[in-house]
Amino acid sequence: MVLRTLEQKIEALFEGVFGRAFRTNVQPVELARKLAKEMDEHRTISVSRVYVPNEYTIYLAPADREQFESYEGSLRLELQEYLAEHARRENYALLGAAQVLFESDDDLAIGEFGIATRMVQPKGAAETPRAAGATMIYKPRPPAVQETEAVSAEELGVERELVALTANGERHEITKRRSTIGRSKECDVQIPDPNVSRRHAELTQEGATYWIVDLDSTNGIEVNGKPAKRAKLADGDTIRIGSTELTFSRELS
Repeated sequence: MVLRTLEQKIEALFEGVFGRAFRTNVQPVELARKLAKEMDEHRTISVSRVYVPNEYTIYLAPADREQFESYEGSLRLELQEYLAEHARRENYALLGAAQVLFESDDDLAIGEFGIATRMVQPKGAAETPRAAGATMIYKPRPPAVQETEAVSAEELGVERELVALTANGERHEITKRRSTIGRSKECDVQIPDPNVSRRHAELTQEGATYWIVDLDSTNGIEVNGKPAKRAKLADGDTIRIGSTELTFSRELS
């Protein structure tokens, strides 16, 4: 409910005369939601904490930025509060207070915007490397779609990634952040192999990375021919569980 209230405050900044300017431009509440999405997708898991970026730079087409230039300070504060609340709700750790910056980019068309993330140590703290993520570019929705609800990758102009496991010639498309693999019919990927445990392994998505994790199975797992309890996966990697070999793939549709 707190995040919903903050979204309403962000929308309220631009109601009436000012709100009408955004009907074909960047929507402030869409910026908030995409910032939270970037936070989720750039997590770094340590021994006891999940760290997320604390600096977010929003790149806008000059014409888009001019639409709310006089209100940029208020919007920036609301977006920072939104990110801080999202981090609290997800139990994320930040190196410092969430900061939102605005920049103009002549290469962006009206309605497009980019978000770049970084982990930055607060001033005065010991210097450590700054982790930077690639700038994600979001394209405007089709003219007929004006609501602020979540939209598909196709509507945003972002290519959808297809992730799959292939075993015995059968392809299993992965659509969940956590997918179980095993002999049980309750598993997301069922393997009818007597040497496979009922719940043998789990494929997990952590940000933009996929991992295979052994669930204390009887015969363990191998990744590219090497025994592993937990391994990071890349396109084309092979996973052996029991007597069955699975191929991991990820590609853009």
